[in-house]
Amino acid sequence: MPEPLRIRIAGSGRALPDKVLTNQWFIDRLETSEEWIRERTGILERRIASEGESTATLATTAARKALADAKMSVDDIDMIIVATITPECPFPSTACFVQQALGGPPVPAFDLAAACSGYIYGFIVSSFLLQNGLYRNILLIGAETMSKITDYDDRSTCILFGDGAGATILSASPKTDGPALLHYRMQAEGSGLSMLAVPAGGSRLPASKMTIDERLHYVKMQGREVYKLAVKRNLELIDSTLAEAGVSPEDIALVIPHQSNLRIIESARQRLGLPQDRVFTNIQRYGNTSAASIPICIDECREMGRIKPGDLVLLVGFGAGLTWGSALIRI
Repeated sequence: MPEPLRIRIAGSGRALPDKVLTNQWFIDRLETSEEWIRERTGILERRIASEGESTATLATTAARKALADAKMSVDDIDMIIVATITPECPFPSTACFVQQALGGPPVPAFDLAAACSGYIYGFIVSSFLLQNGLYRNILLIGAETMSKITDYDDRSTCILFGDGAGATILSASPKTDGPALLHYRMQAEGSGLSMLAVPAGGSRLPASKMTIDERLHYVKMQGREVYKLAVKRNLELIDSTLAEAGVSPEDIALVIPHQSNLRIIESARQRLGLPQDRVFTNIQRYGNTSAASIPICIDECREMGRIKPGDLVLLVGFGAGLTWGSALIRI
């Protein structure tokens, strides 16, 4: 087991659009039912960005709340990282838009694209940057407007996604036995990239009349294959993380999984033998917000008192790429 990386969550915040899409909205427009949606996803409603809201505006709102929670100003931030697959534009990075909105001194700002695993990837990267002493406080944001790349004529995908942002301020911790990243895993399997993707809009398939006509700028997913792999990889990931860290499921105060599908989350919970109150879910209210889901959960858990100093918390996620990752942290 590697040496713990001494970092702490100094503050957190979240931003969710006011606009709500209930399951009834889809029932009125598509050939589907409340039972079909609930059984396959567990989702009851999701938040959708309104006109004037974007990935950067949601990220900035969440960041300001995290700064207030940490009792910091933007001048205390040494780096900004935004995990997203729905950036403000191809370039510059969404992190630079956030930096402009927040003000403050010039500091490194960049995006990280690992889909639903993006926040975990960012958490691990941030931890190493903090550990070397060059940086004190990193603003790590997961932000998505998945509604911008969702085909609302595609029943198999449109019911899944929502918009939102979650921000955390990660700070170096001087305590050797205090908050820390205890163990982590990051992996990817590029052979599965076609299972979940937005095919067009990049250098491989630039925008054209054909790509627009064929609706290739929207999420395309091989749902059954992705589901089977997500269940398999999540279980493997949890088992290997706990085994390598020398931790039993009973030691975990809370599991915070990426909010992809309630059935996937439930399969992992049952495998661990944990009661429902030790696996956090909010997919029922927000849907799948990709890289934003875990930091939104973290902020809700901190606000609700679900995680306390000294608790062991397991973050786990699986997403397009295919990517997956875990982070075992001590709060």
